[in-house]
Amino acid sequence: MASTSEFVLSELPAPPARVLEVGAGQGELAEELARAGYDVLAIDPVGEPPVVSMRLEELDEPDASFDAAVAVVSLHHVEPLEESLRVLAKAMRPGGVLVVDEFDVARFDETAARWWSERRAELGREGLHDHGDAVADLRAHLHPVDEVRAALEEWFELGPGTPGPYLHRFELDLGLREEEERAIAAGDLPATGVRFTGRRRD
Repeated sequence: MASTSEFVLSELPAPPARVLEVGAGQGELAEELARAGYDVLAIDPVGEPPVVSMRLEELDEPDASFDAAVAVVSLHHVEPLEESLRVLAKAMRPGGVLVVDEFDVARFDETAARWWSERRAELGREGLHDHGDAVADLRAHLHPVDEVRAALEEWFELGPGTPGPYLHRFELDLGLREEEERAIAAGDLPATGVRFTGRRRD
């Protein structure tokens, strides 16, 4: 599976399209998109410059301001979900591209929690004390992908989801990606990541 940046760049319209990144974190992807020639507005609730500290529902841009939007492991946190996605949709031009890379919390089970915790221990970091409690806690606090997609479908034509690895990116080591992919392929680990794209309806 392609890296996150390879996936995003392969789906975006050609630069210098204007791109909104939702949940930009420290801005690494936004900087990469800017180097590729995109006009990027990166927002995050706890962002620091050049990322704008802003919740999605607070976005105040004219309608149809963006040619594309990118959300990498962020929509499962967004509150309020439906209102925030309405703001996102209004900010995008008709036909604009939405690129989503998500954590599929509904597929995060005790097997996944144990694998993650064991990899943490191998790195000398604290793992999970109770795998079942960890699963229950995440499922109680995060939006499942099906809920996110259902809310998006009011505004976007969505493509199918492509499952893949995620756990290596969650406070682990990116070098564990191949190990996670092998475990998924062998049926020993659920694919807790999912990618999909959409187009803003006219």
